Order: sequence, then C-alpha cells, then structure tokens
Amino acid sequence: MSSDRQSRGGPDKPVPPFLLLFSVGAESEFCSGLNLISENTQTDRIVAVIEDSLADLGFELVRVFYGGAGRPVLQIMIDRADGKDVTIEDCTLASRTASALLDVADPIRDAYELEVSSPGIDRPLTRPKDFDSFAGYEAKVELKQAVDGRRRFRGRLLGVEDDRVRLADLEAEADELTLPLADVARAKLVMNDELIAAAQKGRTNEG
Repeated sequence: MSSDRQSRGGPDKPVPPFLLLFSVGAESEFCSGLNLISENTQTDRIVAVIEDSLADLGFELVRVFYGGAGRPVLQIMIDRADGKDVTIEDCTLASRTASALLDVADPIRDAYELEVSSPGIDRPLTRPKDFDSFAGYEAKVELKQAVDGRRRFRGRLLGVEDDRVRLADLEAEADELTLPLADVARAKLVMNDELIAAAQKGRTNEG
C-alpha cells in the first residue's frame, strides 16, 4: 500500500458559510443508492471540497474516514482513474492538493493527521462499479438489515445486476445469493493467495 501522511489543523475555527452551502448538494448525492465512500455529514463535506480537484488530477475517491482515539486521522483512499497502481508520488500529489483545499475550506476545526493512501490489496468495496471490477474474487459483505436471518456474507463476487450484488455463497447451501446494493453497510475483498497473486501479476505487467 502506498501512502503519504502529514499533521494538519489548529485551534477551533468557524466553518465558512460557503462550505455549508457547498455541502448541501453533495449530501443529497451521497445518500442516494450505494455510496460507502463517505460515512457521515462531516466526511460528505470533505468529499465535496476535494473530489473534483482530485478527479482533475486523474484520481478517484475510494473512501474518506475521519476519527480515531487521541489525535484524529483524516484518511483518504484513492484509486487512479486509468486503473494503474497508486504510487507514493500519486499519494504525495493528492495529499498536497487535498491539504491546500482543506486549508481554505477548513471543514475540520481541530488538529488532525492527514493520510492519503491506496486502498491496499484487501480493499474496501465502496462503489457499485467495484463489485463488477473485482468479480471473481472472494469478498465479505455486511448488510444494514438481515436477509433470511443473516447480515454477514462471504463468497465469490459475480458482479451487480438490477441493483443487487450477486455472490456465490461459500457459507450456505445456496449456489448464488443476490443482496440489495442499497442495503450494503460495508464490503471488502478477502486477502487470500489468489488475490495476492493477481496483485503481483498486475505490478509485473505495469513494470
């Protein structure tokens, strides 16, 4: 995993009015369908501040998380839009860009650590296209509400069809499960030999 980390922030400051106006439209977008990039209103605002500028540089947001004990961490996971592996140089560029934007918008009042990284091999699946892009690999999926008494599932991804995640179930007798995409609370790839081999092959091909 590639990453760049730096300390940010200072004393409490009021949130600029323009940021509040900017975040209203963003929140309605993030609340429709599956979007696990952002977890709450605060990270919605952060996404609204940085997403377009990072996209102009060829990066896509995978996940934005803010929290942690002690000094909070703002963690920004990025992909490259061209599908290539994220490099340390990419993380540094994205970190500097996000830092400059956050300095102006100031959506976080307290001191914090800014960390920009690639998603890693056992990456979270936060967008509908992720379930198609990684079809064939094993994943864990947790739902907001139980289906047939279960909320947690593990199986081989078969993609998305009609707004439902198709999963070859490895923990029950059913050959295939279809889970409502909008009900997914969290999902991630499972680290195994197959996934590691695929990641290593990808790096070799790029080299």
